Formats: sequence, C-alpha cells, structure tokens
Amino acid sequence: MSRILVTGANGFVGRAVCGLLLARGNRVTGLVRRANAVMAGVDEWVDASRDFTDIDGAWSASLVPDCVVHLAARVHIMNEDAADPAAAFHATNVEGTLRLAAAAHRKGVRRFVFVSSIKAIAERDDGTPIHENYSPRPEDAYGRSKLAAEEALRRLGDHTGLEIVIARPPLVYGPQVRANFLRLMDAVWRGVPLPLGGADARRSIVYVGNLADALVCCATDPRAARQCFHVADCGAPTVAELVRALAGHLGKPSRLLPVPAAWLRAAGRLTGRSAQVDRLIGSLQVDTSHIRDVLGWQPPFSTDEGLSATADWYRSTH
Repeated sequence: MSRILVTGANGFVGRAVCGLLLARGNRVTGLVRRANAVMAGVDEWVDASRDFTDIDGAWSASLVPDCVVHLAARVHIMNEDAADPAAAFHATNVEGTLRLAAAAHRKGVRRFVFVSSIKAIAERDDGTPIHENYSPRPEDAYGRSKLAAEEALRRLGDHTGLEIVIARPPLVYGPQVRANFLRLMDAVWRGVPLPLGGADARRSIVYVGNLADALVCCATDPRAARQCFHVADCGAPTVAELVRALAGHLGKPSRLLPVPAAWLRAAGRLTGRSAQVDRLIGSLQVDTSHIRDVLGWQPPFSTDEGLSATADWYRSTH
C-alpha cells in the first residue's frame, strides 16, 4: 500500500485518480480548496490559500505521503477576467507548483507526479506523432506556464533528489467532462450542423479512465522515476470520426457539412479565430511509445468504450 496525496482531488481527473488509487488498496489524501469535496474513502485536507502560499504551515506533521500527484492548476478560462492572464497562469502553474513540490520534499515525500499538458510542447504535429523529446513550441500562456513548471521541477529534482515524473495528456474526455468537449456533445445532441465533414486531420485524445490508470502507474511504479510520458488512447480519430462516433453513442444523427479545411481557415482569419480553427482541424498526434516501453503500460479502455461511457453519462443528465 502506498500513501498518495492528490491535489485537485475533487476535479474531473482527480476523482478518477482517487477512485482508482483506492480500488488498488492505497491510502489517499485529497488536497482541496473547500470542505466536503472529496469522494468517500479519501482523507480530506482543505487548504484555501492561493497558490499554496501557506502550504508549509498547513501541512500536518502526521502526513508523510510516498508521492504527490499534482493535478490542481489554472486551466483555460473561457471568460478571462485577469488583468494579466500570463502572470496569473505563471503564479499558479509555475510558482504554486514549485512551492508545493519544495514543501513535499521538505516533508519527506519521495516522488512528485506533475500532470502537465501536450500544450507545453505543441498545438499541432509536424507530420509525425509528437514524442517526449520534441522541441517545445507552446502557443499560449497556459502551455508556456506548463512548460516553465516542468523545467523548474526538473531543476528542483536535480538539486534535491525528489523524483519528478511528468505526464503530458492531450484533450481529456469522459463522464463529467466540461469545456470544449462538452460543447461538442451539446451541439451533436441538439442536431446542430457542424462544418467538420472535411476535417480529416487526426488528433490524439485520452479517456479519463486511461489517464487515471497511467497516473497511478506513474505514482507507484519504481520504473517511472524521473521520466516524462505522453499519455493518450490508442489511435487518433479525425474530428469527423469523433463526431460520428459521439452521434452514434448518443443516438443522434451526425450532421456534418463537408466544408473544405481551407474555407474554415479563411473563416478563422476573417473572424479573428485562426488559432481556435487551427487547433480544431490541425493534426495533433501523440507518440505514446515511451510509457509503453518503460512501464509496459497499455490503455485499459478503447476510445469507443470511453466515448460510450461519456455518452451514457451525458444522456443521464438530459
């Protein structure tokens, strides 16, 4: 049995990770910002301080986990209200992360698993799947903050001996998903015609159950020490294939319009949304051979199984 501290334990991915850790016999503590937020069986630790500014004072002397899985982060904000978004991302995702990791080392923690993002490396591939040693080229403040956090954590690990493990997932989907994936499901459910029938670029995605399984391996497998892993489902569907599969599982028609990608890019330029259009129809395939080679990891769920579970949840809420 391992003792694992999970930050963001009440979130979309955090709940999946906590549930799997418990199912495999581990002792789990969830670090959250508000009380009564974690699932049954998880020991709750509430720290409402911004960006872990009071983490040392709040850390109980009796809490000495083997590993911290750090999921809490500032993610994409749809209606951004920060005066300086880049500074806000840096304060939480870089300074807060480093503050937490340094405190963990002082408390005797052996391993720190940082859940980064493929956006720390790229928004699209260059014709071949993106591997861990790909030259970084993040395109937004979120991606740049994740890359900066990775670099700071590696320096901390080199200096202290804390085992830093980095996981970079692409888009995560599953029951209780939010943001862009939920909006796509809403559109399919309502029968909205989508101009994506000609979107044939492939994009890697990862089911939350697969990501949770990989993160548990990162937290508990000795071979994961000081490694960086890309984590994704097997295969990479096109956006059109994804819409058709979702529609099938939702019992709805897939109303796809065969609009050429060049037209979509032109519309993006005219509306000032080129970045959003490029992310939607550009290729982003992720190479997951490293985690397979080092840990022998295989995703326990197929993409179709993940989409089916996601659609089942969505239907239950409508």
